Amino acid sequence: MKYIISTSIALIIVSAILAQSPAEIMQRIDDNMSADNRVIESSMTIHGRRNSRTITSISYSVGNEKSFTEYLSPAREKGTKMLKLDDRLWTYYPANDRTVQISGHMLRQSVMGSDLSYEDMMDDRKLTDVYSAEIEGDEQVEGRQMIILKLTAKVDDAAYYSRKLWVDKEYYLPVKEELYAKSGQLLKRTILSDFKKIEGRWYPMKLNFKDVLKQGKGTDWEIISIKFNTDIPEYLFSKAALKQ
Repeated sequence: MKYIISTSIALIIVSAILAQSPAEIMQRIDDNMSADNRVIESSMTIHGRRNSRTITSISYSVGNEKSFTEYLSPAREKGTKMLKLDDRLWTYYPANDRTVQISGHMLRQSVMGSDLSYEDMMDDRKLTDVYSAEIEGDEQVEGRQMIILKLTAKVDDAAYYSRKLWVDKEYYLPVKEELYAKSGQLLKRTILSDFKKIEGRWYPMKLNFKDVLKQGKGTDWEIISIKFNTDIPEYLFSKAALKQ
């Protein structure tokens, strides 16, 4: 009897999942992850072959068009700043008082030796704007029900041609994501965890990014604080702010 009840409950859950369209699931993820603007203070721990190092920063962003990041520590990186305006990106290096525009093939380079590229950091568009999706099925991960979603790029400038997401049915956030090239080669893997409800939305407070083409344990990114839809000074989104 217990088996029959458990099976019935599982079938009800699966039916509820399959009743949703892939676009609706992507929209719910976007509702959690996207905002008109946000301010994030975070730490990034880069695990190298021999040792690890942690970099802290504060980032201000408006939609997916404008963002400004200032690195706070350690001393070696303190004062380094990044400015994104639409599809343009500049980095300011205080050691030599230089501002460099990052473009072309340089966008695929690693940011400060991490598993994240400049392209990863720039592309903050909503999933629904970049990908079409299909449901591949469902799966239990550590006792939690997941929707397996396959995403395929519908725009030419997507950083990754396809993505596979394991989406938690309660939080509507991916707990795992795999990023693929058009050839089908797996390029990167992301693990998301420590989901917290902030201002009415679920958000991952910890992420691990792993470039599978590199050795090492990847890069851990942890959010120290996050604020949505707050006042951000407009002057930050100017090249003049890089040297201030």
